[in-house]
Amino acid sequence: MTENAQQQPPAPDSELPTQYAPADVEGPLYERWVERGYFEADAKSDKPPFTVVIPPPNVTGSLHLGHAFEHTLIDALTRRKRMQGFETLWQPGMDHAGIATQNVVERELGKEGKSRHDLGREAFVERVWQWKGESGGQISGQMRRLGDGVAWSRERFTMDEGLSQAVQTIFKRLYDDELIYRAERIINWCPRCLTAISDIEVEYQDDDGELVSMKYGEGDDTIVVATTRAETMLGDTAVAVHPDDERYKHLVGTLIRLPLTDRSIPVVADEHVDPEFGTGAVKVTPAHDPNDFEIGQRHDLPSLTVMDEHAVITAHGPFQGLDRLEARSAIVAALRAEGRIVAEKRPYVHSVGHCSRCKTTIEPRLSMQWWVKVGPLAKAAGDAVRDGKVKIHPQEMEKRYFDWVDNLHDWCISRQLWWGHRIPVWYGPNGEVVCVGPDEEAPSGEGWHQDTDVLDTWFSSGLWPFSTLGWPEQTESLAKFYPNSVLVTGYDILFFWVARMMMFGLYAMDGTPPFHTIALHGMVRDQFGKKMSKSFGNAVNPLDWMDKYGSDALRFTLARGANPGVDVPIGEDWVQGSRNFANKIWNATRFALMNGATVDGPLPDPAKMSATDRWILSRLNSVVAEVDAFYDDFQFAKLSDALFHFAWDEVFDWYVELSKTTFQAGGEAAEVSKRVLGEVLDVTLRLLHPVVPFVTETLWTTLTGGESVVIAEWPADSGFRDRAAEQEIESLQSVITEVRRFRADQGLQPGQRVPARLTLDGTALAPHEAAIRQLLRLQPEGDSFTATATLPVAGAEVALDLSGTIDVAAERKRLAKDLAAAEKEKAQSTAKLGNEAFLAKAPENVVDKIRTRLAKADEDIARIQAQLDRLPAA
Repeated sequence: MTENAQQQPPAPDSELPTQYAPADVEGPLYERWVERGYFEADAKSDKPPFTVVIPPPNVTGSLHLGHAFEHTLIDALTRRKRMQGFETLWQPGMDHAGIATQNVVERELGKEGKSRHDLGREAFVERVWQWKGESGGQISGQMRRLGDGVAWSRERFTMDEGLSQAVQTIFKRLYDDELIYRAERIINWCPRCLTAISDIEVEYQDDDGELVSMKYGEGDDTIVVATTRAETMLGDTAVAVHPDDERYKHLVGTLIRLPLTDRSIPVVADEHVDPEFGTGAVKVTPAHDPNDFEIGQRHDLPSLTVMDEHAVITAHGPFQGLDRLEARSAIVAALRAEGRIVAEKRPYVHSVGHCSRCKTTIEPRLSMQWWVKVGPLAKAAGDAVRDGKVKIHPQEMEKRYFDWVDNLHDWCISRQLWWGHRIPVWYGPNGEVVCVGPDEEAPSGEGWHQDTDVLDTWFSSGLWPFSTLGWPEQTESLAKFYPNSVLVTGYDILFFWVARMMMFGLYAMDGTPPFHTIALHGMVRDQFGKKMSKSFGNAVNPLDWMDKYGSDALRFTLARGANPGVDVPIGEDWVQGSRNFANKIWNATRFALMNGATVDGPLPDPAKMSATDRWILSRLNSVVAEVDAFYDDFQFAKLSDALFHFAWDEVFDWYVELSKTTFQAGGEAAEVSKRVLGEVLDVTLRLLHPVVPFVTETLWTTLTGGESVVIAEWPADSGFRDRAAEQEIESLQSVITEVRRFRADQGLQPGQRVPARLTLDGTALAPHEAAIRQLLRLQPEGDSFTATATLPVAGAEVALDLSGTIDVAAERKRLAKDLAAAEKEKAQSTAKLGNEAFLAKAPENVVDKIRTRLAKADEDIARIQAQLDRLPAA
């Protein structure tokens, strides 16, 4: 908090506008919070720390619903912890997003008719920095729109000087510990981006392809193999069969002719081959398939690269220079001409990997790359969860985590890009290899040059929980805020980002994991549960909904759908409903202020309170305890739902309505209720604030005159409970609800007054007669009162005179018609369910529908008969 903020608390408005206008409130409020330093974190503070890092969005990105969802959850956690007295740090920053950013700038250059090679490496990198300064990071402004309470003064970028030093430091340490090495392996290669890419950057989709079965060898020594990538046959160096497959035992160890080439290749026996699949024989192309590479390693087979980085055929012969897809067709045609095509299946739908950035089909490719030896690192990451140092929430996600870290392959960390952390390795003229740390001089002189590759973006983002705090320097922030309290992220990057942070954190920080808890959430989907995508036409820009309904409405909708580890459906109708909730909070607070609700002084003695006052305070404390328990269990949907129903149903629809009678009567009871209403709204607004910060800030400061709800104290359960008062008000609610239902059934208008006699003597409802009459529009009985309907409810009796309000004969006729229809439905449903032949043939879902219809018919019959019984004789 700034000194200025302490000296100049805001003067609350004396009254609220008649309507809540989010667009007028949200922007200025957020800037006020930032200016006063509410979101900053002090490493020197003696408060207990609570730390969360933002999963760093790409510098190329903009706010999408997934961001809005995740940020809402993190913001709710941090706002609550701040109110609870923690020194709260929500660490912001952005990822340099190597491939995505380089693609953006290359497209910009393309508009100028240039490529990065026209500029050269140094000038191109300078151009990327220029783009970042001018156009990158628009998501920061959008985060402000959403209300993210991040410590902006601590904002970091994965390519800034401090984080670059952290990257170089850990690379050097891993290299010296022989946990980083260089080797030729199969990687995912994008022929468009011209780089290796990580598994997470590969998107799989079902494509229409072709499955071609072709004959290798001659005469009796032929073997049929099948492939969807016929062009790779030019790089085949073996055919593999299972060791126990009797069909091919005579061929194992022999050479067979590879068609279209002048080569012969061996037949090898390998247990990887499934003898039950296809012909039980597979072609082996070690340089262009990861499984084939492993077979090649086991049998010491040569690896022939037959495509260049553009996926153009390089193998000598008639296909040289053809694109892979052109070569595929040409090779199949050539094989067909030789009579070697046994079968062709088109279309053949199969899963194909595509580059997530440019959608180009990925090519598995043998390439010299840098790798992290993950074995010991992954073991430590698994043990940290097994030993309880780190909790995964929900716990059922642990199995997926172990399935991943216990079976990790070595990690390819090099990328053939210019934008990113360049690998700090220099090569000398005589084959020297030198890894240079941040405080070391790079070798110089003739023949020395630095590795041209950069590091995978996940390498630097894997350091995020501690590099953002100043590591490798032993800073005050590192000592105060590491490890993070919780990581909130999607289950979809559990394997990629989370596992990498675990490995690096445990390695760099002497066995201390980067966070205590990993809280996993699901993905945002449309209201029908379908993945959101521009291609599906169901993608939503969250800014549009914030413009239309306000940021609070979007946040509340997202939080209300957030069950741990489960996908979140969302539709515009639900956001509109949340906007209505914000308006309800606004109108209820306006009513309270207009009627003198106050937070001044202590609460009155419960002995001076009405049962209604004691009931709402008892319920309020129960909700405080309930919300705390849900927060501690990351049950955002449940806590939001609990607050929604308490605020709307109990406070606004019941307590406020019941208080109107008290306020109209005046006197001491009214003064007591004004203080109770002020207390209830004060606490309710504080409970709601972490999820809906803007409307609650405006209302709370106006109601209480406090500086800001952001720094207000989080409500505590006082322990006050009054079960007797709760039961009394539950009885009152039963009476009002039952009579309202009866009035609606009889077709009475909500405002239509009806003469009534209330028999409340000897019940807890006796003090509430005025409230019952007011809420139910019941006027006193007159001299001509005739009880035409009597409702016994909650030990009391409500007699109504409907003789002047409804046509009893017409109403009986209408209800008799409805009763006949319900009885007919029951008879038909009963007959079908009693028909054994029907039950034997009908699908289960059809039978279930008929059972549901029968149950509904029974309910309708009971309801209509009860209405008929209550009517006077015609």
